[in-house]
Amino acid sequence: MREHASKGIMNTRETLVLIHGVWLTGLEMGWLGRRLSRSGYDVRYFRYHSLGFTPLQNAQRLHRFIDGLGVDRLHLVAYSLGGIVLLHLFDSYPRVPPGRVVLLGSPVKGSRVARFMSTNPLLRPLLGRSLEQGLSGDTPAWRGGRELGVLAGTGGIGIGRLFGAVEGPNDGTVSVDETYLEGADDFCTLKASHMGMLFSAPVADQVSAFLETGCFFKG
Repeated sequence: MREHASKGIMNTRETLVLIHGVWLTGLEMGWLGRRLSRSGYDVRYFRYHSLGFTPLQNAQRLHRFIDGLGVDRLHLVAYSLGGIVLLHLFDSYPRVPPGRVVLLGSPVKGSRVARFMSTNPLLRPLLGRSLEQGLSGDTPAWRGGRELGVLAGTGGIGIGRLFGAVEGPNDGTVSVDETYLEGADDFCTLKASHMGMLFSAPVADQVSAFLETGCFFKG
């Protein structure tokens, strides 16, 4: 798999934006970013307030960030809540520069863990405004009009197991069935926990494969 990824090093560096998830700052995307940079991408990081603003408001900020890059071609890789921010981006701003999109462990159908936490008055404040048309499940349909790959983890280690709020194959926080997105071009599962996706070499290889070819590596 790594040999496959190494063949994707490009002659010209295309821009790639990484988008983090809830409770994170963007620094956690650094390992994945460095890995993808070695595959030939000019990696940028979009940082946002996952609790203080709704996914739609953060999509508006992401649009301004992308506009400021001034590029003709742009790839996007979003982790967890970041994938929901991307759905809002393409729902509101269809003229994003062309490129490929990968979602990592994004509960695009809503998060059982988040819904469980929202019923507890002590835990609900930890979600801030991420529930609004976001982790609650009321998310826009995929309207990107470009190749999109979805990668889900099956590592089974995370807060969802603590709360008993995950079902079926899961990464410990997000169940695989919560990541299914109608209109996706390819789907892949790997044995990684939710947070572990960001530090997994096989995950990075699969992301690189999809950005290069429009499909995940089957082998």
